[in-house]
Amino acid sequence: MFPKYFAIGAINAALAIALGAFGAHGLEKQLTEHYLEVFETGVRYHMYSALGLMLIALFAKQIGSSKLVLNGGRLIVGGTILFSGSLYVLSISGFSKLGIITPLGGVAILAGWVCVIAAAFKKA
Repeated sequence: MFPKYFAIGAINAALAIALGAFGAHGLEKQLTEHYLEVFETGVRYHMYSALGLMLIALFAKQIGSSKLVLNGGRLIVGGTILFSGSLYVLSISGFSKLGIITPLGGVAILAGWVCVIAAAFKKA
């Protein structure tokens, strides 16, 4: 399962780069400065989560299969979809009610990292 996490992280890193380029070159004149910053925040946290997922895959390989690590990765993936995804849609559409989803994604990402930290302490 964890090699899939590495692949999912790498795919998401590539996607974050593509979206960042799209934001910088395709949306620069389409969005207000505020919404461009919102989009860039989505890209930044998308990349953080992608790289984090790749690190989790490497970490999991060293400590073996762990439900905490597995669930941590799942929470990070789901949280990134909610957090960054809502920021992408919000910035492009201006649909402000999506802003309510963003913190839920952030909480899921944090919960994922707490799971990974707990797994590290459990193994130590």
